[in-house]
Amino acid sequence: MGEESLKEEILQFFRGFGASIFSRVSHLTAALSDILHSKPVGTVAAFAIALICTWKYMKAAENRRKRLEKREETEEGSSTSSTSGASTSISLHQTQSSQRSVKNLVAEAPIELTMAQVVKRQLNGGRKMTCQLLGVILQESSPEELQKHAVVRPEVVDVLIELARACDLYLMTRLLDDESEANVLAALENAGLFSVGLNRNKQVLFCSTEAGRSSFVRQLEPDWHVDTSLETISQLSRFIRHELHISPIGPNHSAPNVLNAATLEGYFGQLSQH
Repeated sequence: MGEESLKEEILQFFRGFGASIFSRVSHLTAALSDILHSKPVGTVAAFAIALICTWKYMKAAENRRKRLEKREETEEGSSTSSTSGASTSISLHQTQSSQRSVKNLVAEAPIELTMAQVVKRQLNGGRKMTCQLLGVILQESSPEELQKHAVVRPEVVDVLIELARACDLYLMTRLLDDESEANVLAALENAGLFSVGLNRNKQVLFCSTEAGRSSFVRQLEPDWHVDTSLETISQLSRFIRHELHISPIGPNHSAPNVLNAATLEGYFGQLSQH
C-alpha cells in the first residue's frame, strides 16, 4: 500500500470514531501492519505519536461535550421539577378553595324538610301520642259547643295526618251527650283522618269529666300528651315523657318535660331548618 492508502485509512478512522472500540482497534492494526511492510521505522514512530496526540485531543473534546450535555439535562430537569411543583401547588390551592366554597354554600343554604320529616323530628323518637280535641284539633273549645256542631281546624289537618302515620295517635274529648259524639266523628271523617289509619272505635275516646281524660292518658302511657288544660298537664307531668301545652299565653315552666306552643301545627309543622 502507498501513502494514498495510508491517508484513506486515517480518514476512515476519524469518520468511524463513533463506532465501537473493537472496530477502531481493527482499523488501526491494519494500518500499522501496512506501514510496517512499506515504510521505515522512523516514519511509523512519527505516525504513531501524531495519532496518539490526535486521539487525546478528540477524547478530551468528547468528554467536554458529554459534560455540557449532562449539565443542560440537569438544568432542564430542575426547571421542569420547579414548574411541576408550582403547578401542583396552584392546583392544590384551587382544589382547597373550591372545597371551601362548596362547604360555605352548603352551610348557608337552608335544608328544606317535608312535613313528614319535621313531624318525625319533633316527635323525638315518640311512638304513641294522646291529644285533646277541644281547642287543639276542633274549632270548638267547650262541650256545650259540640252539642251544636264540630269542625276540624283546617290549619291542623296536614300535621294531624302525618302524626297519625308516624305514631299511634289517640284523640279524646269531654262530651255531654251522644249527639255531640256523632258530630265529632263526622268532623274527623270529613277531614280524612279515618282514611289514613285512625281507628274511629279504638283511637277516638270520649269521657264526661276532666278526670276521665287524665285517666285515659295514664292507662295508655303515651310518649306525648297534648292538652289545653294547665292543671291536667301538671298532674300528668310525672308520668309522661313529653307534654305539649297548647296556649296562646306563652311558656309556663310548670316542669322540665313540658313544652309550650300556641297551636299543634305551630310546634309540629315547622317546614324549614337551617
